[in-house]
Amino acid sequence: MKHLDTLVEDIYSTLAPLNNNKGLEIDPEMLDELGEAFKDCIRGWATPRENATKYLRMSNIGKPIRQLYFDMKEESDKKFNESSFLPIRFLYGHLLEELLIFFVKMAGHKVTDAQKEVVVDNIKGHIDCKINGEIVDVKTASNFAFKKFKEGTLRDDDPFGYLAQLSGYEAAENTNEGGFLAINKETGEIALYRPDELDKPNIRYTISKAKKAMDLDTPPKEICYPPVAEGKSGNMKLPKQCGFCPHKYKCYSDLRTFKYSKGLTYLVKVVNEPKVEEIL
Repeated sequence: MKHLDTLVEDIYSTLAPLNNNKGLEIDPEMLDELGEAFKDCIRGWATPRENATKYLRMSNIGKPIRQLYFDMKEESDKKFNESSFLPIRFLYGHLLEELLIFFVKMAGHKVTDAQKEVVVDNIKGHIDCKINGEIVDVKTASNFAFKKFKEGTLRDDDPFGYLAQLSGYEAAENTNEGGFLAINKETGEIALYRPDELDKPNIRYTISKAKKAMDLDTPPKEICYPPVAEGKSGNMKLPKQCGFCPHKYKCYSDLRTFKYSKGLTYLVKVVNEPKVEEIL
């Protein structure tokens, strides 16, 4: 039986003939399964879900508690303008995850329990799959985020609560053996990250804390991440983790947005006016 620790190497070895202009033999049944998975992804993506973020679930339970409170209790800021291409990013992320699972099967590893529903303390979730009997959460990631999986530093910066998500799946299945299979959306590089037990939060405590916060009449006072210096300008800006949050204006009502060539920067304190366009 194949072992999870050799998974990435096995995938690369399976695909290696393509680098030498040689073909691959693909099981027609696996190819049909991939096609059906793509269809399910697109159907789910195209189907509107009312109040999809308004309940606690395994995929959000580990978020910073203030952000989670706003997600559950309030609407996104009116100033928050999601880009028109964001839905496309969500779609190809899901499709790429299915493609990665397809590579796993091609490499001869056994995939079971795809999208199995699990429950811990009345909080539901769906595990991506088990590979060789071990829980694996499949992630697509930017260059920046991929490094955390490759280098094993997710514990230091986990704004989406991935470790709590994995911990919940493990608790539901009575195991502590699980990991992440991540693919870099920009390069195609693959990494397997199996976090140490001490790096994973106590899921029942995390769930209890989140439930108590949802019973509050006002949002938790503790901010998710403190502002950081914008170089040597004297200005203070939101950290990267807050940049995509749809509730940032609730935390900083006088937040100012500037359009740099590398993207938007959100300043909470302006000492020196940036010489770029301000988005009003």
